[in-house]
Amino acid sequence: MAHLKAISPYSCSNLAPYGQKKEQLMHHQFWKAKPVSFKEFGTTRSAGVKKPQGHAIIRAALRSDMEKVISESKKGSGLHGKLEKVVLAYSGGLDTSVIVPWLRENYGCDVVCFTADVGQGIKELEGLEEKAKASGASQLVVKDLKEEFVRDYIFPCLRAGAIYERKYLLGTSMARPVIAKVMVDVAKEVGADAVSHGCTGKGNDQVRFELTFFALNPKLQVVAPWREWDITGREDAIEYAKKHNVPVPATKKSIYSRDRNLLHLSHEGDILEDPANEPKKDMYMMSSDPEDAPDQAEYIEIGIEAGLPVSVNGKKLSPASLLTELNDIGGKHGIGRVDMVENRLVGMKSRGVYETPGGTILFIAARELESLTLDRETIQVKDSLALKYAELVYAGRWFDPLRESMDAFMEKITETTIGSVTLKLYKGSVTVTGRKSPHSLYRQDISSFESGQIYDQADAAGFIRLYGLPMRVRAMLEQGV
Repeated sequence: MAHLKAISPYSCSNLAPYGQKKEQLMHHQFWKAKPVSFKEFGTTRSAGVKKPQGHAIIRAALRSDMEKVISESKKGSGLHGKLEKVVLAYSGGLDTSVIVPWLRENYGCDVVCFTADVGQGIKELEGLEEKAKASGASQLVVKDLKEEFVRDYIFPCLRAGAIYERKYLLGTSMARPVIAKVMVDVAKEVGADAVSHGCTGKGNDQVRFELTFFALNPKLQVVAPWREWDITGREDAIEYAKKHNVPVPATKKSIYSRDRNLLHLSHEGDILEDPANEPKKDMYMMSSDPEDAPDQAEYIEIGIEAGLPVSVNGKKLSPASLLTELNDIGGKHGIGRVDMVENRLVGMKSRGVYETPGGTILFIAARELESLTLDRETIQVKDSLALKYAELVYAGRWFDPLRESMDAFMEKITETTIGSVTLKLYKGSVTVTGRKSPHSLYRQDISSFESGQIYDQADAAGFIRLYGLPMRVRAMLEQGV
């Protein structure tokens, strides 16, 4: 009887502002099932052991006895090398579906599929058991990471004001390190000596996954099939799947490449590969077309504490619940659509379209409240660091000491960013209509043109003469004065 411990989704090491939390472990038992069976097993609990919130769902896919015998005889005798067990980042899509038999064939190893629920939707998680079994996986581990993802990854980026190349709110960039981190944890629990992903050799995600693996367990071997196999595209992958009797939903017809999580939905490929083409209206899935959005504007109030959102319209919510609600509200009004050409880490440019309704609302609210609580010099330094922070996250360096140090600065500097911001949502636009804070540096008695008890306007003359002295001296030199 094999045992697998499920790691609490609330544990997150190496995050400066939150500290290292002790992991709460639960045991899930796997019994030998009938041939070609695939079952979900309940959780056993010891007396007095508290059930962690958002605990993982663990499932086991057991191959038939004959397949087990073949697997054992082939173990360590693959075409490309020798591995015992590999944890694969698994989505159930075409790429990861064909990777399972490819790993078994080329590395003679058992494959443990790992799926992270980061808010991609229930439909994306349906049928994974059958797909993993049909592909030849020995186990499937599904873990709910939504709260951890929002609390420990999205919110720190929000607090830092991290936006890549003026537009991109880093939805995919933030999701990869949380997935990779838990993959390392699962690899330890199941005794795997390697991890694998389905990222192509042209994208950023391969870097994000592997830098996290390096940072958290440099002993793990990394297998990246797209950099090794002879499959050159989707058509080859579909043919390979058919040859190995792996059912896949994709066809040879070109489709969009999408990535969805609780923060955003990205679209790439198909007609988007030509930057001159306008996206089709039916491509969007998280947001209404602004032209079709409600004719009546909607006002919402975002409550913020220490630079982080805590409530919507006075109702306190957990991080994931808060973002989910704002996605619904913002999506209805067509908020958060971005069409951009970005510079990938690997050197090429790519065109992507992003839908980030809730995230867009939160970034605008957080930035606006800082206009009350931070002084000019602090805002300038914070904004300059935000650019570097975004670059580090985009490049997959989440667990880099530099980002963690910058995060500590962001946490300290936003301690007094407390209050609320009122926003007006209307046909794709977000307009700030009010902001308030008990720590506001704005003083009406000073700013008003009607009073002068604290600010004497006559003092401005001397200030201007001193402030403009370098310009005056230069002009005198040029004019021979």
